[in-house]
Amino acid sequence: MDKYIKNDNFINDDFLLETEEAKVLFHKYAKDMPIIDYHCHIDPSDIACDRTYDDITDLWLSGDHYKWRLMRQCGIDEDLITGNKPKEERFKAWITALEKSIGNPLYHWSHLELKRYFDCDMPICTSNADAIYKKCNDILKSGKLSARKIIEMSHVEVIGTTDDPTDDLKMHEEILADGTFKTKCIPTFRPDKILLIGGNDFTDYISKLEEVSGKKITDITALKEVLKDRMEYFNNHGARSSDQSLGYFPCTLISDEELEEIFRKALNGESLTDIEVDGYRTMIMMFLAENYSRLGWVMQLHFGVVRNSNRKMFMKVGKDSGFDRIDSGSDIESLGRFLDELDYRDILPKTVLYSLNPIMNRSLSVLSGCFFEKGIAGKVQHGAAWWFNDNKSGICDHLRSISEQGVLGTFIGMLTDSRCFLSYTRHEYFRRILCNFIGNMVANGELYWDEELIGKTVSDICYNNALHFFGL
Repeated sequence: MDKYIKNDNFINDDFLLETEEAKVLFHKYAKDMPIIDYHCHIDPSDIACDRTYDDITDLWLSGDHYKWRLMRQCGIDEDLITGNKPKEERFKAWITALEKSIGNPLYHWSHLELKRYFDCDMPICTSNADAIYKKCNDILKSGKLSARKIIEMSHVEVIGTTDDPTDDLKMHEEILADGTFKTKCIPTFRPDKILLIGGNDFTDYISKLEEVSGKKITDITALKEVLKDRMEYFNNHGARSSDQSLGYFPCTLISDEELEEIFRKALNGESLTDIEVDGYRTMIMMFLAENYSRLGWVMQLHFGVVRNSNRKMFMKVGKDSGFDRIDSGSDIESLGRFLDELDYRDILPKTVLYSLNPIMNRSLSVLSGCFFEKGIAGKVQHGAAWWFNDNKSGICDHLRSISEQGVLGTFIGMLTDSRCFLSYTRHEYFRRILCNFIGNMVANGELYWDEELIGKTVSDICYNNALHFFGL
């Protein structure tokens, strides 16, 4: 039997939309809204040079640890995942993994990517691998699907990249100077490395900050001056937010004298206690948050993750390669104290909280409601379902938590958190689930059907709320 039998129910126009109300909400109020991708890991140099691809393997698999993880779980040889095997072999290995992955969001995302960017309706399976590979590569080799073209096709209005404080942001300058490209590409201040005191690379990073700033960093005052200068530099390049990724969230308040002594010890290569590390991180985070507030930035906080859980593979292929996991602990007490301290001192910036642990959904939604400010809708946000939660059930659980414990209508919506240009279909995936979530509430008699009012709420979540929240 020919496996390519068109199934009209499979990822059709009404994919994931179970009610008439859901269909109306998606097609009229969500589908065509522009995208504000306020957090991603796209390399801005690929946008600056308008990178082209001659093979779907490069576009689909390069740097995508979501896919690498799935392939390993299917027993595929590492040489076909991160190694140097021929591209067609790697592509076909990926197909053999994906066709087994029933219910995984990668299965849906990959089909959406083929449909939206390659006009390909073929189901992804081994028997179609050759045809899909040829069709995609023919389009790529034609030059019709460059990085910028994908962005334009996806109606992306703003891209927030993730950038180290030492970055020169030259690529952002190039993109801005090119008047032919309408999408804003703005940097995001990611100071993770300055928080890793006590690590093997800490003093090397301090040296790098000295080189970039042209200033010696011999004490905590000098460090703060350099960090403040770098934040100003990012702000002048259009930055509207920061992002910190922490395995756990500390809140250990210490004096200025204690902070100075801890920093001195670190510069001298002396060992630090866990309490000293937490104290340093807490006080530097407070200093950063104060400046985010001054600049009108959003503070994004990612936590609840254990990195590099497979030592052998970390040594072989490095970080961000598919070996991170959910932390079983809860940071809610220390996080609550940290936000309270910032609020008490009147230095709490607009904040987005992302935990990789879904057990924290309700707690984060409740905590977010403890802090507010006149004129700012949803000043502290329970951020979008992140990473291992970015799937149908995870998104629904997250939306339910916000709607039951807070105000769904002030939510700032989705982001890709991705390194792949094709990942903008994740916004479509989220929007469909959002509309179905609300549509089912209407169908069940839980929500009065006022199309204009509910439609506006959907459009706000998909676009308008993020636009205003980030001050774009």
